[in-house]
Amino acid sequence: MSGALLDTSFVIAATNGGVALPDVAAISVVTLGELHAGVLRARGVAAHAERVRRLDDVRSLFLALPVDDDVAEHYGRALARARDEGRTEKPLDLLIVATASATKRALHTLDVAQAKLARRLGLVVHAPGT
Repeated sequence: MSGALLDTSFVIAATNGGVALPDVAAISVVTLGELHAGVLRARGVAAHAERVRRLDDVRSLFLALPVDDDVAEHYGRALARARDEGRTEKPLDLLIVATASATKRALHTLDVAQAKLARRLGLVVHAPGT
């Protein structure tokens, strides 16, 4: 594989025009789950409509990569590394990092903690502002 894996923060910023998208990109199914949760938690009709539009756009623009056995193996490595360092990482962030690692994609994120973990694991990371 090649290209980029976009985390949820990056996807949201991109759909709002806040960051430029790479030429070749995919997302994790975890990002779809987080966007679904955003739709369900929207307060007000306008926010709900905007989040549904974003979810539909993301689904049509990006391949959603599954969490499979290879991703699970990379997740285990990331989790072990974080625990060895005495860090508590968010499980969903670990899954997104593991997906990037397993598919050999550069991680695009706006999450500083996620970017630091990915770099410690040897991933190429594009994180504006970090």
